Amino acid sequence: MRNLYRHRQIGWTIIIVLGVATLFAGAADLAAPRSPALLVAAIMLLTGLIFSSLTIEVTPNELVWFFGPGLLKRRVARSEIAKAEPARNKWWWGWGVRLTPRGWLYNVDGLEAVEIAKKDGASFRLGTDEPQALARALGFATREGLAREE
Repeated sequence: MRNLYRHRQIGWTIIIVLGVATLFAGAADLAAPRSPALLVAAIMLLTGLIFSSLTIEVTPNELVWFFGPGLLKRRVARSEIAKAEPARNKWWWGWGVRLTPRGWLYNVDGLEAVEIAKKDGASFRLGTDEPQALARALGFATREGLAREE
């Protein structure tokens, strides 16, 4: 099925922070070989791989998003979407998959997002550095530069 929109955002902050932490954990293992530091480093490396990017695709029939190499893939039929509008996340909501006061948040970097309200009343946010383009691809007009706080 052809994509109307496809964008992959790289989570540079996650990559850098977990990369540095992995190096420190690896160095700690060299200093104390029987410590759990190598296991911690492996977990951080795996987490970094999974949350290194967020890909969002819009097809004629559905909205699909997934982290890294295709893990944690989610999809919603476009017919279930009532509204999609650019929004700005609170900085303390963080990255990854989080439950926020506005519903689930899927994010790898930055504060910009698109809040998607479903016809059943549920809502969630997809973090993106292209909020206007994503909202337009979903068929919802946007006013450039308008991002609703919280």
